[in-house]
Amino acid sequence: MQTDPKLRTGTLNQIPRGIWMLGFVSMFMDISSEIIHSLLPMFLVTSLGASAMMVGLIEGVAEATTPIVKTFSGVLSDYLGNRKWLAVIGYGMGALSKPLFALAPTAGFVLTARVADRIGKGVRGAPRDALVADITPAHLRGAAYGLRQALDTVGAFLGPLLAVALMLLWADNFRLVFWVAVIPGLVAVLLLIFGVQEPTQHTTAKRVNPLKLENLKKLTGQYWWVVFIGAAFALARFSEAFLVLRAMQGGAPVALVPLVMVAMNLVYAASAYPFGKLADSMGHTRLLAIGLVVLIAADVVLAHGNHWSVVLLGVALWGLHMGMTQGLLATMVVHSAPPDLKGTAFGFFNLMSGFATLVASLVAGELWDRVGAATTFYAGGGLCVLTLCLLAIGKRPRERNTI
Repeated sequence: MQTDPKLRTGTLNQIPRGIWMLGFVSMFMDISSEIIHSLLPMFLVTSLGASAMMVGLIEGVAEATTPIVKTFSGVLSDYLGNRKWLAVIGYGMGALSKPLFALAPTAGFVLTARVADRIGKGVRGAPRDALVADITPAHLRGAAYGLRQALDTVGAFLGPLLAVALMLLWADNFRLVFWVAVIPGLVAVLLLIFGVQEPTQHTTAKRVNPLKLENLKKLTGQYWWVVFIGAAFALARFSEAFLVLRAMQGGAPVALVPLVMVAMNLVYAASAYPFGKLADSMGHTRLLAIGLVVLIAADVVLAHGNHWSVVLLGVALWGLHMGMTQGLLATMVVHSAPPDLKGTAFGFFNLMSGFATLVASLVAGELWDRVGAATTFYAGGGLCVLTLCLLAIGKRPRERNTI
């Protein structure tokens, strides 16, 4: 994308207040979610007797639920011309699902809780991402998505830190810690209701049906290429629950295992905004390729991670990859989709990525149980190499100027 050099000097001061508030909403909800998610694989294995395959199934089904719901919520947000209140509903569902984890007697009940939580994420995800684009000037969108993702990820490392502290304080009482997660979830909902205002020019726009054939035709080949690449990325990067299981194998005490997620999300948070801003001036395909190389390095390190210190290095590389690519993929969706179909575009993008995550997590769990952890990470690295080849093949000359 070609932009005036004067427009590339966006700073944090230029990013609209609404983006900051959406970032803090994401931060508090991620504190709530990561308190639970950083402990959940251990809770399933040690307290409920689940296998790695069951962990992969739960995570895969849960993560696949999100994009299915995102598809419909994205379309609905385009049709209604209202992003904020759909996001409020989604964040509210996420907050209300948290007590179910504390009450779960079986792995099946945990699956129900995870699906309920991910439905909430699906309802809020596409409208929120489209709202970021509505609020932000075009030349600052990379920085805006990076900032929101960075604040989101601050919550993602504060949550595990709080989980560690509470597990040490309460002698590894998983259920009591899960109850605490309800509080920051409710804070997120209140911040969204009272702290974010939707642009009036969007809410008053004429309603159109995004699923009409003439509207869907506006989603060009460039957009579908982004969707395809996003799915390939998701296939190469299975659930982060397996990072927690790898740390358990490294011999870390149960209460300290969530620190691996702290490390990952600390690197993720620190890198998301700088790389998001870089995406406003650097070729997107090139930056994606560099992110894949970093993920390959993470997979190789984790495959050899027989000690917690080696696992920590691999997890940090994983977080760097996330910081380089996740906000970037959102920016690419916005740049390749028409303004009136941003919610729909995010919906379809997340749908394909979610199905890829389901497949990746199921395969990862099966490989883990049958062959071992190292093979799981080597397989992920191999898929990264395949995705790099797809990037090279798909980077046609006309795309070098637009993506």
